[in-house]
Amino acid sequence: MLLGAAQVHAFSLDDVTAKAKALVDKPYAAPASNLPPVFSRMQFADYMKIQPRADKVEWKDLDTPFKLSFYHQGMHFNTPVRISEITPQGVQEIRYDPERFHFGDLHFDKEQTSRLGYAGFRVLYPINQKDKQDEIMSVLGASYFRVIGKGQVYGLSARGLAIDTALTSGEEFPAFREFWIERPKPQDRQLVIYALMDSQRATGAYRFTLRPGDDAVLDVQSRVFSRSSVNKIGIAPLTSMFLFGPNQRTDSTQNYRPALHDSNGLAIHTGDGEWLWRPLNNPRDLAVSTFRVNQPKGFGLLQRGREFSRYEDLKDRYDLRPSAWIEPQGDWGKGQVELVEIPTPDETNDNIVAFWTPDAKPAKGQPMQYDYRMHWTMNEPALIDKDIAYVKQTLRTAGEITQANLIRHLDGSVGLLVDFEGASLANLPPDASVRPVVSYSGNAEILHQSLERNPVIRGYRINLRVKVNDPTQAVELRAAVAQGDKVLSETWSYQIPPNSVTVGR
Repeated sequence: MLLGAAQVHAFSLDDVTAKAKALVDKPYAAPASNLPPVFSRMQFADYMKIQPRADKVEWKDLDTPFKLSFYHQGMHFNTPVRISEITPQGVQEIRYDPERFHFGDLHFDKEQTSRLGYAGFRVLYPINQKDKQDEIMSVLGASYFRVIGKGQVYGLSARGLAIDTALTSGEEFPAFREFWIERPKPQDRQLVIYALMDSQRATGAYRFTLRPGDDAVLDVQSRVFSRSSVNKIGIAPLTSMFLFGPNQRTDSTQNYRPALHDSNGLAIHTGDGEWLWRPLNNPRDLAVSTFRVNQPKGFGLLQRGREFSRYEDLKDRYDLRPSAWIEPQGDWGKGQVELVEIPTPDETNDNIVAFWTPDAKPAKGQPMQYDYRMHWTMNEPALIDKDIAYVKQTLRTAGEITQANLIRHLDGSVGLLVDFEGASLANLPPDASVRPVVSYSGNAEILHQSLERNPVIRGYRINLRVKVNDPTQAVELRAAVAQGDKVLSETWSYQIPPNSVTVGR
């Protein structure tokens, strides 16, 4: 339906919020699939044959650097999402048109596509070359979206909301059902997108403001309503993949890559100013870690270490996959950052989830308001305070003793080497009196700890040799570099997962 110009100028997050609130009072109606068998039974390789046509993108003839293309329905993307455009003349749905797509060598009755729709959309922008449209944002499936900046390739994903993640009752995946996208003016270097979310136990209204650049910035405003009781709600959820890395090697010796992951750690900036770094694991069993963080200043899943030699993968370019940093806006109150690590045998599964969950649970019909800025970046050091050193890498190895005859002897312990880098360490005089600050859980013994300069990075290295008392239980370790009472680095918060240590050596 076309709205009048006066109404269009008033279109805002309030309009979408009103729709979300209205849905709360109605019984949840799950959308029904409209896919014919040829599309519903489609395998991933065939689905990827359906590609948007470059000559049929939205706004192709308009003087704006932004363009839109669309995802076709298929596989488990079995219900259409409604996408509308906001212009000075009104709000108008962008109708599905099969002529927007190449279907490759797929064979089907063309009449079957007439009743289908779009599963999602892509945002195009000349981020790398002035005369070339690059995909910089992808919105597809449930409430998932991905964003990249200049020179980046897709890696981890974000979601609008997470509900009951890692609970035995099962996770619920809210979905974006409708979008409204503002047509950008010629001078605009930002794109505004509104979204309506719906699920069995929650509804929500979102406003996204996308700003392309070397780092992509996405401002998110969210208004979430509860339909019924939710055990655990995840705000600003991030989803990533960690298979193995130097802190946790793969069991296989046949992989040429030193590391394989979209992210290798969870970073947190707490309300009281502490910086935390938690290297990720691919555990043998589901693992959930919580970090009490009132008034969080920031958190994110990061890909630290950009040297190609860390990955050696020319096809998937893990060295170019961005980190995602959440910067809360306003008062988020009391809560905790939660990290979920799921065992996975290969890199095809996203097995890492991180989000903030509030203590307070609003009553039905009362909105939860959470606004935040997302940074999609490859400049991870810029995220942390300049006067705080950060963990450059964590190396795990078999613990060993150097005997009198200089032959090394493995003693069944776990060896850990943690490198800290940053101006706070690089500017110290050679004779500076610095020390390691180490703490650990009751399931461990520290057989050895030391701190030494690492002249290669102008930083310091903490060396630990840890004995795990009960290998079936996790071990928690924390370490930092200090000078007197002043902490010079972020806190390294590491977990040795259950059943990851071989005993009896």
